[in-house]
Amino acid sequence: MNIHRRVSGAALAACCVFGVPLAAHAADLPPLSHSLTLQAPKPAPALKLKDFDGRTHDLARLRGRVVLINFWATWCPPCRREMPSMERLSQALKGEAFSVLAVDVGEDADTIGAFTSQLDTAPTFPILLDTRSHTLQAWKVAGLPTTFLVDRQGRIVASAIGGREFDHPETVKTIRELLGK
Repeated sequence: MNIHRRVSGAALAACCVFGVPLAAHAADLPPLSHSLTLQAPKPAPALKLKDFDGRTHDLARLRGRVVLINFWATWCPPCRREMPSMERLSQALKGEAFSVLAVDVGEDADTIGAFTSQLDTAPTFPILLDTRSHTLQAWKVAGLPTTFLVDRQGRIVASAIGGREFDHPETVKTIRELLGK
């Protein structure tokens, strides 16, 4: 069994455990959280992946910027729900030393494109393809969605497992504090 199937099964199990039907409407679901868990800084693993257009994105080249890295998949309901708030955050901090990288796990560009075309606003940040889940493993992602906040020195300083409302004022404040350092 490959990692994609294990993660898919885990997401399905989580939906069952928490009583959230996979096809539930957003209005029927509890609000997304907004908290990030701060942690002692540790070096971020390598992250070098291609996007839809075949362009390579390398976290090492983003040193000097604060980077929000989100591991997600189109089959994951909280992942789908948080995508618009990631775009709003990206737009709110446009022009600052901040980047968003969305790492899709185990899916192809056609599947991702079909999902993003359904959004009111298509993401302007890079969606990277981790088709074989190697990056997911290197980052020790235990469930989807998982998000990491990387500081200007390339260190993980916060993380979250589960859906988030990324443009919440508390999250924006945390990121702005890192931008000020």
